[in-house]
Amino acid sequence: MDRPRRGLAIQADSADPDAIRRAVSQTLDTLGGLDILVNSAGIGTAGMTADLALADLQAMLDVNVRAPVLFAQAAIPHLSSGGRIISIGSALAERMPFPGVTAYAMSKSALLSLTRGLSRELGAQGITVNLVLPGSTDTAMNPANGENADYQRSLTSLGRFGEPREVASAVAFLAGPAASLITGAVLSVDAGFNA
Repeated sequence: MDRPRRGLAIQADSADPDAIRRAVSQTLDTLGGLDILVNSAGIGTAGMTADLALADLQAMLDVNVRAPVLFAQAAIPHLSSGGRIISIGSALAERMPFPGVTAYAMSKSALLSLTRGLSRELGAQGITVNLVLPGSTDTAMNPANGENADYQRSLTSLGRFGEPREVASAVAFLAGPAASLITGAVLSVDAGFNA
């Protein structure tokens, strides 16, 4: 018989270390424990590296790199065997097909090392750590009818944007029992962008 499942939605600023700690604490207080951490926050500023404002660079590093580390630090003491940490990166972490996204791609590629390192650190506890790399996905940040959408589609094998549900399905798989032997892995959900 399946146990009833509960979730909790908390709005927290991933650039704020105190908000991160409060979010994990509130989750523990409300749900009585923690089984899965999904690091899904991300921001990006396009532009050539020479022109990138320091504030934009710092914001990307705070949200895309520091926040997953701080969330993991807060969550790890409460995860037991069977626990999961899943981060959402970007297909740009492994391929740079055009200029102007270097800093964003750099911030997302840091999750490759975080994932692989944490999988080694937490494997003996039975906790898996994996990374999902979405390609162009129809979101407010990168809409399928946006200015560069046709070009982005041309870079994929399938010739289309992904839907958020397709990325969510990959996360759900990695969070479930069928993925219990998968750790330190990178799963591309990118319509063949990195093929």
